[in-house]
Amino acid sequence: MTLDDLRVFVAVCRAGSLSAVARDLGCTQSAVSQHVKRLERETGVALLERQPRGVAPTRAGRVLEAAAAEGISGLDLAVRQLRDLLDGHSGYVRVATGATTVRHFMSDAVVAFRRRHPEVNLEFRTVSSSRSSFDALTDGTLDLAWVTIGSPVRGIEQRTVAELPWLLAVRADDPLAVRPDLDPAALRDVRLIRLPPNSTSASHLDTACADLGVQFTYDTSVADWDTALLLVELGVGRAVVPAVPGLPVPGEGELRLIPLPGLRPLPVGWAVRRWDALSPPARAFADTVAQFRGGSAAAG
Repeated sequence: MTLDDLRVFVAVCRAGSLSAVARDLGCTQSAVSQHVKRLERETGVALLERQPRGVAPTRAGRVLEAAAAEGISGLDLAVRQLRDLLDGHSGYVRVATGATTVRHFMSDAVVAFRRRHPEVNLEFRTVSSSRSSFDALTDGTLDLAWVTIGSPVRGIEQRTVAELPWLLAVRADDPLAVRPDLDPAALRDVRLIRLPPNSTSASHLDTACADLGVQFTYDTSVADWDTALLLVELGVGRAVVPAVPGLPVPGEGELRLIPLPGLRPLPVGWAVRRWDALSPPARAFADTVAQFRGGSAAAG
C-alpha cells in the first residue's frame, strides 16, 4: 500500500470513474485499476463496486476513503510547511472564490493584506459550487473557501463573517421602485430572475421564503448576482439579491434596490478543513477579510 495508491483511490471515489481519473493523471485505465486492486489485496475486502455508469465505493471503501483523504491532506499540509521553511519564504494562501467574490467581499482586504504581507503569494481559484470548494479543502488543494454558510459538512468547519439582507432589484421606472421596502408576500405574483436552484444561496432564499409561507416564481436563471443585476438594468426582469458590499445605496442610482426586511439574511463566510491547521498566512488573510467586512464572527 503506497501513498500513490491511496491518492488514486480517493480520486476514483470522488470522480466515480476509473477512466476520468486516468485522463486526469495521463495514464491508462488499467494503471488506475492496478492501484485499487493492490489496496484490495492488502485489505482483503472489495473497495469499489461497478454501477451502470462508473464505480462507487463499497461500505469498506468509504471507510478507507475518509481515512485516506484525512491523512493525505495532513501530509500535504506538512510538506508545504516544510518547503516554506526550506525556501525561507513566508508561504502562500490558496483561496476558492466564486465569480464575484473578490470584487464584492475582498477587494479592500486584498490590498491591505498585500501591504502587510508582501512576501506571501495569494492564489485565487474560481470554484463553481460549495461542494467543489469542500472537496478541494478536504484534499488539501485549497486553504480557504468563501461560501454561503449552509448545513454542517463532515470534515469542514464553517464560520459566518457577514449576514446579508435581501433586496429586490428593479429598474428606476418600475412601479415598485417608489417603495421604501417590501413585504416578501407582495412578490407572490411577480416573476423573478433567479440563481441556479442547486446553489446554496438560492436554497437559503427558498427556505427563508418557506418560513413566511411565500413561494417566488421565476422565468430566468443566471449564474451569479452581478449578472442578475445586469439583466434587471437591461429591463429583462426583477431579481431578489443579497446586499453584497459595493451595491448602490438602496433607492439610489439607475437601479432601485428595495429592502425585503421580512426575509432571513444570507450568511456568508469562510470554510476551512480545520482552523487549527491553517498556516499563519492563511489565518492572517481570513482575519483581514473578516475585519474589513465588520463581521461579528471573525476568523481569529
